[in-house]
Amino acid sequence: MTTTPIIEPSKKKLWLAAIKPPMYSVAIMPIIAGTAIAFRETHRLNLSIFLTFLISAILILAWENLSNDVFDSETGIDKNKTHSVVNLTGNKPLIFGLSNFCLGLGILGIFAIAWWQQDWTVLEIILLCCALGYSYQGPPFRLGYQGLGEIICFFAFGPLAITAAYYSQTQSFSATMLGGSVFIGISTSIILFCSHFHQVEDDIAAGKRSPIVRLGTARGAKLLKWSTASLYVLTVLLIGLGIYPLGTLLVVLSLPFAIALTSHVQQYHDQPEKVSNCKFLAVNLHFFSGILFALGFLLF
Repeated sequence: MTTTPIIEPSKKKLWLAAIKPPMYSVAIMPIIAGTAIAFRETHRLNLSIFLTFLISAILILAWENLSNDVFDSETGIDKNKTHSVVNLTGNKPLIFGLSNFCLGLGILGIFAIAWWQQDWTVLEIILLCCALGYSYQGPPFRLGYQGLGEIICFFAFGPLAITAAYYSQTQSFSATMLGGSVFIGISTSIILFCSHFHQVEDDIAAGKRSPIVRLGTARGAKLLKWSTASLYVLTVLLIGLGIYPLGTLLVVLSLPFAIALTSHVQQYHDQPEKVSNCKFLAVNLHFFSGILFALGFLLF
């Protein structure tokens, strides 16, 4: 009788999974989209502000990812998560300190933008984003454990982040800016929604009432399909209302990514080991639909 050896992931793969480079699409896309909308309306681009905002957004997301690992280690929900940064290092204080260092640098970049413009609106909006980000996993709130993560994600990375990026270029607001924020907010929330399918048992054990715990994986897969379809329905609707330019129909080219995501989850929703990669399929959809969405404002 022979047994199949268990192949442990390499340290390099675990670190890549822990750092999650593709997930930083979540940080950059609102800045790109908000800036694209601003450029279409003003025909001006302040490149220094754009790049400063982009770097700051990446640093702030690094804070959120690292601090969430720290907060999750306190509840025990990550005890089976081999690619948790805290589990990999075994040094929670170090990771917490590093996360706060990233936050400080990120906020410093946003402060610089506000200082250059002598207008503190952008800083105020980003501080609100950070407060929402903390409330997601941070004590005593831990709103993500109540199933509110997707709502927090929608507002933080949609209306608030897009508004901040747009305002940093124009120091004004617009209906198009708000319309664009809904698209990015939904596509970002889809990523978080997909991250729950493979960890239902761990969530239940830790008392986390994620949407998938509440709905079950089968109903969650159906909701994912409708949520993904809403991106395209929303685009057509807002083009018809004159809020989006006709060029945003380019997002239709991202349909293969949407189909790949929803089909995969529909087939494997109740098989954790096979559905665990669906959040990265959601990142693909978020990135390519977001780029096409932004190009629609720039090119047509």
